[in-house]
Amino acid sequence: MKPAEIRALSTEDIQSRLDDARENYFKLRFQFATGQLADHSQLQIARREIARLATILRERELAAQIKVSEA
Repeated sequence: MKPAEIRALSTEDIQSRLDDARENYFKLRFQFATGQLADHSQLQIARREIARLATILRERELAAQIKVSEA
């Protein structure tokens, strides 16, 4: 999912997708550890997705803090 698409979502949707992405990454790590993961690049893709989602959530948190401090 591209950052522009993520930014169009609500904060609750992003948080939900972040939780799902973390759960998926956990499952991929477990498959890797047990030797069942055929495509190791999926680990990197999952990490990047988590990073994108977390970064945009953090941007929103910082923007909210700036609004509060300005008021």
